[in-house]
Amino acid sequence: MSAAVTTSRRVVYRTRGHVHGPVTRLMSPSDLGELLKPFVFLDIFSLADSSKSPFDLHPHSGIATVTVFTEGDASFDDGQGNSGNIGYGGVEWMCAGRGVWHGKELGAGHSKALQGFQLWLALPADLELADAESQYLEAASIPEVGPARLIIGRYDGQQSPVRAQAGVNYLIVTLKPGESWRYETPAGQTAGWLAVSSGEVMLDAPASVGEMIIFDDSDRAIEMRSTGEVDAKLVIGSAAPHPHSLHLGNYSVHTSAEALKAGERHIMDLHKELIERERQPPPHSSGPVPVLR
Repeated sequence: MSAAVTTSRRVVYRTRGHVHGPVTRLMSPSDLGELLKPFVFLDIFSLADSSKSPFDLHPHSGIATVTVFTEGDASFDDGQGNSGNIGYGGVEWMCAGRGVWHGKELGAGHSKALQGFQLWLALPADLELADAESQYLEAASIPEVGPARLIIGRYDGQQSPVRAQAGVNYLIVTLKPGESWRYETPAGQTAGWLAVSSGEVMLDAPASVGEMIIFDDSDRAIEMRSTGEVDAKLVIGSAAPHPHSLHLGNYSVHTSAEALKAGERHIMDLHKELIERERQPPPHSSGPVPVLR
């Protein structure tokens, strides 16, 4: 008798990460990020008071950060005249490139509590030393594909407006109790995972709130069904594997030692500028600390 043919991706690893106060680190560049690159870092955060951000002012280079909310909303102000609110289905995307200091652009929204994910993507060599840029997109700007919002990438005839590198998909999904969905992994996007923020889903094995699931190295479909009594909310990512080694700094991920040095050098230059601004704040300044690029 021949063995049954597997038509969907298998779960090969799962983790609940490490808890640090309101933040749980599910993946870092030095552990699962080595297996799932360009996905190199994932935090899930949960705040009882949305006015108390878990993120301090900090630098990055060589990566893009992607922040989405599964519960509640946050206000944004980038210091350049752009402001609004981001809730479920919206996104804050920041491409650090050669270096940036940020962390205070998001503030309290209309909701008291706030829950969401922050993801890092390792940038390709042609973008890792480019100028930094940001996008703040409300849910109305993000395409719907079935029960999902397409945060990054191209899927089911839709294209996200986020200016991310090619070959990466990232979606936020809500499944009502008993609802099923099949994510058809694009050809070649063999790095695949999902993380659950509420409810329960059945894959080829069950996954519950707080878990990150890593799939086998294939581009077969991912089939899921909500099995809990509340809506299952999750994020899912797939990508073509990042072809470079990861060269790591405290806040940086680059494709080479030389690029890492260049990024960290620019971060230090920006830090000097930040200190100078604190000594001599611009006249009539108000609002959040500006993003320094």
